[in-house]
Amino acid sequence: MRNFKVLCAAFLVTSGIHISQAGAESTVDPALIEAAYSENGKYFTADDIPTYKVQEDGTIDWPSYSGFRRYHSECHVCHGPEGEGSTYAPALKKSALTMDYYDFIDVVTNGRTRINAAENSVMPAFGDNPNVMCYLNDIYVYVKARGTDAVPRGRPRKKEAKTDAIREEENACLGTN
Repeated sequence: MRNFKVLCAAFLVTSGIHISQAGAESTVDPALIEAAYSENGKYFTADDIPTYKVQEDGTIDWPSYSGFRRYHSECHVCHGPEGEGSTYAPALKKSALTMDYYDFIDVVTNGRTRINAAENSVMPAFGDNPNVMCYLNDIYVYVKARGTDAVPRGRPRKKEAKTDAIREEENACLGTN
């Protein structure tokens, strides 16, 4: 599994993601979520952070749709459907608006434990799970879109087509080339 973590880290770096950067958003500035540019079917903010794109007719970008699928296969058991939270774990749609992108990557990859008088929270590490790591940006953009209510609850009705570039990256990450 160590090789998988190295492969995922390489995938994130070649995708323009730098895990070492950290910080925190205090409010949701539109510039932090607004798509400034797109590349091969993926959307990014001006700061090169993955983001979502919802067209006027409700069509969502492929990564957000993929994130919906992956979220519901891996995350909703604890965090509730559509990122709404549960009695077991917090609402990710809220966390996605306040947690820095790089902190999100770190927590999902490495897990986190917070046990004290005020809380008892354990997030397991998913760094060895290709069903999470190969789609981590997709999950992120989906919960971010849910947090801003850009994507409503339920299965998205319309989605952009999956690009060949996205398909190739997915196959490379999963080792199915």
